[in-house]
Amino acid sequence: MTATAASLPEGLECYKRTDTFTEETVPKGLLNDHSTKAGVWGLIKVESGRLSYRVTDARREPFETVLTPEGGPGIVEPTILHHVAPIGLVRFHVEFYRAHRQEVGGSATTV
Repeated sequence: MTATAASLPEGLECYKRTDTFTEETVPKGLLNDHSTKAGVWGLIKVESGRLSYRVTDARREPFETVLTPEGGPGIVEPTILHHVAPIGLVRFHVEFYRAHRQEVGGSATTV
């Protein structure tokens, strides 16, 4: 049983995607505990190989899973500490999502 969100909330849009990382190019920051900003969700998508995804935040029950191309993406909740670790050869990227932004009266607002 997972202690993390099962899917992204409705109404979010992808606003950024990382480059594809491998076991050799994964940024060190992703290997250590880190989090997204408030309101920012992430999807960790494994293109090939296997990637360990662990949620370590004290606000959640400890959770670890192995992400593969055949399984669903790893879902990163806003502000929740987590990290990843390659398991052998791997290729993956991260997509970032936030609430849709609209132009209202000449200024962008989040809806």
